[in-house]
Amino acid sequence: MSTSGGNRAIVAALAANLGIAITKFVAWAFSGSSSMLAEGVHSLADSGNQVLLLVGGRKARQTADKEHPFGYGRERYVYAFVVSIILFSVGGVFSLFEGVQKLQNPHPLEVPWLPIVVLLVAMGLESFSLRTAIRESNLVRGKQSWVQFVRHAKAPELPVVLLEDIAALAGLVLAFLGVGLTIITGEPIWDAIGTLCIGVLLVLVAVVLGIETKSLLVGEGAGSTDAAAIERAILAGPETRKIIHLKTLYMGPDELLVAAKIAFEADSRFSDVAAGIDAVEARIREAVPSARVIYLEPDLFLDPNRRAPATDTIVIKGSE
Repeated sequence: MSTSGGNRAIVAALAANLGIAITKFVAWAFSGSSSMLAEGVHSLADSGNQVLLLVGGRKARQTADKEHPFGYGRERYVYAFVVSIILFSVGGVFSLFEGVQKLQNPHPLEVPWLPIVVLLVAMGLESFSLRTAIRESNLVRGKQSWVQFVRHAKAPELPVVLLEDIAALAGLVLAFLGVGLTIITGEPIWDAIGTLCIGVLLVLVAVVLGIETKSLLVGEGAGSTDAAAIERAILAGPETRKIIHLKTLYMGPDELLVAAKIAFEADSRFSDVAAGIDAVEARIREAVPSARVIYLEPDLFLDPNRRAPATDTIVIKGSE
């Protein structure tokens, strides 16, 4: 994923959510609509989430040091996971609590037209934010479906913003229905039901985000396409005879670790093995540019048809 593309989507969402949050709180103050209060807290939580994503991206660019020799790339995963927790605890739980309170103590809307106007404006702003996120995501998702993109993306920012924006638009529709039915029927219970629906929606989105970012935190390897490309790159030249084992791990959204044990001819000279490893590394980087840290361990390929295979010194060579 392009980091700049992710940042553009985050900044667009942050600007939209700050403006929306202010208008929602104003509408709640004048109308007393619990749906507007829930939506205001939702937008405020989303704004905090986007600030955290920007902070995570900034921290991930720190230079590797002795304490973190592989760098800080996973900071982006940590902050994305925190975002899902905040979305659940602040947005979802508060909305559920406010909906229950409104059910127990219903009261009519004081300025019924104001929430409708604010919700329509908010839908327009959220649509702009979602349009930006979709445009930036299309640059990197390739032929993947949207579900596959959210599930398999190694950079968390765009999937997080996409789900937030979709949840925000769905929440606005629920709030619009709740307020609209309250105005039409004169029953404030619909406003409370809309608030409860918003809370359930936020909890569901938070669960999905938590599951996906937890997987990234635990550690994911290369996707099937990249793994196959790495295997082809290793075996493409005359240097290697076989891949004994291959392991990959994303240390950050843009940094893939590749570790492999590969077999060379048993009678290979030390200098030939070293040159062969350099050639294999170059092919891997060309095939998968995100493979920035590569460790290759050479082993001997023993032809079973030979009665007395030659021996040679094994060298372990790593590079970054």
